Amino acid sequence: MSSDPNGATPGAAPQDAFLIGDSMTGGYGKGPDILHDCTIAVNPGEIAVIVGPNGAGKSTAMKAVFGMLDVRQGAVRLGGEDITALSPQARVIKGMGFVPQTQNIFTSMTVEENLEMGAFIRRDDIRGTMEQVYELFPILRDKRNQAAGELSGGQRQQVAVGRALMTQPKVLMLDEPTAGVSPIVMDELFDRIIEVSRTGIPILMVEQNARQALEIADKGYVLVQGRNAYTGTGKELLADPEVRKSFLGG
Repeated sequence: MSSDPNGATPGAAPQDAFLIGDSMTGGYGKGPDILHDCTIAVNPGEIAVIVGPNGAGKSTAMKAVFGMLDVRQGAVRLGGEDITALSPQARVIKGMGFVPQTQNIFTSMTVEENLEMGAFIRRDDIRGTMEQVYELFPILRDKRNQAAGELSGGQRQQVAVGRALMTQPKVLMLDEPTAGVSPIVMDELFDRIIEVSRTGIPILMVEQNARQALEIADKGYVLVQGRNAYTGTGKELLADPEVRKSFLGG
């Protein structure tokens, strides 16, 4: 694994990956560039995680892939199609499921109403998908008639992920899914995320809990100041002494 100044590991982000933000440079509106030649990619059945220090551009990279900021150089491709110019709404229709870190549920609606809202782009029978979500998150079945705002933080995150799954996405993107939850709940959420990936859905995730996230990651991207610093499998990054010293507390 490379730790050269460019930070790119040869072959780590194949250009034909199912979802790729390829050599992205960009920022918000007329503001300065936050991302600099940043590449992140994920394939079906993989969990790819983006980690790094605060202010490294992790969530910005995710938002760039989802179309929430201007990619001035580079491209975003989904299933081989260039979607760089598409709006976030158009990307959802193309098959992107995105769970933001905050304000990701309708607190006054019931759990089941939240899930129904997730299926807004569908015109077919959604009951089978809802049953799959309830099998994945049994607590949501128990609380399906309860207002989502009354749930614990971990349960709210399950609603948010479940709502994204209701679109039957081709790829699922999670922005800090374990933010503000206890270690026990974090482990449970990671277990559910692994289960989703086993259905074949690629998962791209930004995560502050770097060590725990890399333990479940097929692929990891360490960003520093909007650039790729290290790229490799989760195991490679956990074993890399430079990554451990700089980002994992030794």
